[in-house]
Amino acid sequence: MDISVIIVSYNTADLIAACLESVFASQEVSLEVFVVDNASKDGSAEFVRGRFPTVHLIANDRNLGFGAANNQALRECTGRYVIFLNPDTRVDRAAFAAMARFMTGNPRIGLAGPKIFNPDGSRQDSVSVRYPGHRYGARELGPLPGKIACVMGSCQIASTSLLRELGGFDEDFFLYGEDEDLCLRIRKRGLSIGFVEDAVIMHYGGQSERDSMPEDVVRKKVHAEYLFYRKHYLPGTGNRICTAQRRRARWRLFIISLLLPFSLDKVAAKRKLSRYRVVLEEVRAIAMRGRE
Repeated sequence: MDISVIIVSYNTADLIAACLESVFASQEVSLEVFVVDNASKDGSAEFVRGRFPTVHLIANDRNLGFGAANNQALRECTGRYVIFLNPDTRVDRAAFAAMARFMTGNPRIGLAGPKIFNPDGSRQDSVSVRYPGHRYGARELGPLPGKIACVMGSCQIASTSLLRELGGFDEDFFLYGEDEDLCLRIRKRGLSIGFVEDAVIMHYGGQSERDSMPEDVVRKKVHAEYLFYRKHYLPGTGNRICTAQRRRARWRLFIISLLLPFSLDKVAAKRKLSRYRVVLEEVRAIAMRGRE
């Protein structure tokens, strides 16, 4: 088997059919497909079971989080490579073959991602050259191979053996941050992160969180960010980041509130106010727990 594809689904019954159809249309590679359903309430698991009988379905009775769900399927994969794929994507017919060729031809690449487009045809920014808190903690990470820090978790390829050696995703990350953590751990082993220019997917983005309140999404992202800091930076560095973020959030709240009466888009401005209030609340709470 060339490739094992793992798709973690959470309330994406209206999207996963198109995703799976595009996966099975992939040419030039042999593949097996796993769908791990994290206790969806929209019938996703039943839909996959009935519509795609060749898919290896794992139906959880509770939401284990993105990393833990991927790790469930990783233990059963038989492919040389694993592709982690979001259910809100559609895969170009030649993408998987191009990704497999890239990995085979670049043995010093530990993990790679494809070129990603939005549904309107515009490019998604899917490559990062810095990790969270890079301004404060880059020296602590030391020299790392390659120039890419991370590629977007909506589609990533890595060798099955390497992923198992690493233990897969760190399951302390429930959602968000696990892709950056995995990429950093791979680079710490002396391997680079790659970008596959001739592999293309389309990504809707944010669909598993579309029923979540925006404030809840912000909270999850803040907690993932600080988990990354605790894991990879010294405690003093995390404290400096926390102090800087509180100052920035207070300043942004002051400026946005001051300019709100003159704003042409008051709805957008109020959304920003709400977001920065949540950031300030969460970072304050994290700082208080750090003093306990």
